Amino acid sequence: MAVKGPKVCLYKCRIGEEGFRALASALRSNPSHMRELQLSENKAGDSGVKHLSSLLEDPNCKLEKLHLDGCSIGEEGFRALASALRSNPSHMRELQLSHNKAGDSGVKHLSSLLEDPNCTLEKLHLDNCSIEEEGFRALASALRSNPSHMRELQLSYNKAGDSGVKHLSSLLQDPNCTLEKLRLDSCSIGDEGFRALASALRSNPSHMRELQLSWNGAGDSGVKHLSSLLENPNCKLEKLDLMYCSITDEGFRALASALRSNPSALRELLLYGNQPGPSAQQLFSELKTHPNCKHLQIYGL
Repeated sequence: MAVKGPKVCLYKCRIGEEGFRALASALRSNPSHMRELQLSENKAGDSGVKHLSSLLEDPNCKLEKLHLDGCSIGEEGFRALASALRSNPSHMRELQLSHNKAGDSGVKHLSSLLEDPNCTLEKLHLDNCSIEEEGFRALASALRSNPSHMRELQLSYNKAGDSGVKHLSSLLQDPNCTLEKLRLDSCSIGDEGFRALASALRSNPSHMRELQLSWNGAGDSGVKHLSSLLENPNCKLEKLDLMYCSITDEGFRALASALRSNPSALRELLLYGNQPGPSAQQLFSELKTHPNCKHLQIYGL
């Protein structure tokens, strides 16, 4: 999504509460032109974000893209942001809030925005926000009630576990869900989580383009579930990241078989940090010349 119009970039400028107060006050006096505000890696805290929220709830505010990664925002800041955007939800398209202290409570406040039928958010980044199963449940429930706008969801380095991923899978199988990019690196996902993801995407395979699942406990059995998705002729996945997922020869054989059987849309497969033996190395060497895989770039072998 290209944002057209003025933007302000104040990344990593040591701005604290008073700076956020001044910025919000200035923009409230002339709110209708600003489209993009990049304020990541500053010292906003909840108080600073509350000042910014007073801008966001102004009906004349047309901001489309807001970056607040790494701004020490906790539950109260998430509550203020969600409340402000619920009162003026139709313009915001991208919200980046990674590396904050949301926790499940903060994410539940944000979920109340996502389920608003007037919310048209397309990209949401919540990497490393201390989200556990209850937060994943709240996000999935909210997006199921309003699923058609979200295109990119980043949730890496949270504590989803298999249970959290099962909640998310209930969203992915919804035929109205048109999510294209999903990032779940290092989310403590095991065999059951991979099974749930693969099953959900097999039932609604045509939208997902990028799936990042590195640093999880897939193992060979988890990768076998995912291979059943790749052999689906309706699967349009273009990038798959499975780095450091404890995959050995058995899992590599399943992946190779799936990719040989289907003229895949896959263009990029990342496999660094796994344990392929000589037989897997040979299989993937042959795979590179297979007619169904002529556009596929394989990294890590």
